[in-house]
Amino acid sequence: MASAHRRIVVFDLGGVLLRWDPRFLYRKLFDGDEAAMERFLATVCTQEWNECQDAGRSFADAVAELVPVHAQQSELIEAFGKRFGEMVPGAIEETVEVVAELKSRDVPLYALSNWSAETFPPLRARFTFLEWFDGIVISGEEGFMKPDPRIFRVLLERYRIAPDESVFIDDDPRNPAVAASLGMHGIHFRSPQRLRSELRALGLL
Repeated sequence: MASAHRRIVVFDLGGVLLRWDPRFLYRKLFDGDEAAMERFLATVCTQEWNECQDAGRSFADAVAELVPVHAQQSELIEAFGKRFGEMVPGAIEETVEVVAELKSRDVPLYALSNWSAETFPPLRARFTFLEWFDGIVISGEEGFMKPDPRIFRVLLERYRIAPDESVFIDDDPRNPAVAASLGMHGIHFRSPQRLRSELRALGLL
């Protein structure tokens, strides 16, 4: 049996549509001392620590975990949540243009992103193109995160998306692989230009 036409597109957000990196904030807080900043991000506010917020932990609990151990860096730790918006200096405009073109073609659009339930709402208000999506699933609101297949199933079931009609785009190669295992067409995002070519090959652009 021939596969269904790929007519629905699902986007990851950070690294695909939004420029996100804690270094955008901490470079300022460390006054340009790159080595000290990298030590802090490698040993205090680590990627693993931040992912717990993406999986549903509150920033209050996250700070409470670290401050007793790193009391002299309490202000730097608290800044992660309080000044999170500064870690997202803007959108990846070339990818936003791809979304706009898909929208103009009436392609159903969705987003699936690992993000804290606390820090996402201000971004949703700040970046108006997020209103273009027909639905958004945020890991911090669900309690589990990509690459866990469960969060993909939440998206598919909540919005009644047929896997074999959908495309999933993410900058972490693990996630398109999981999407593909569920019947979606996975695209590993490398650049807006390459994405445009891949969507064109699928007949979406």
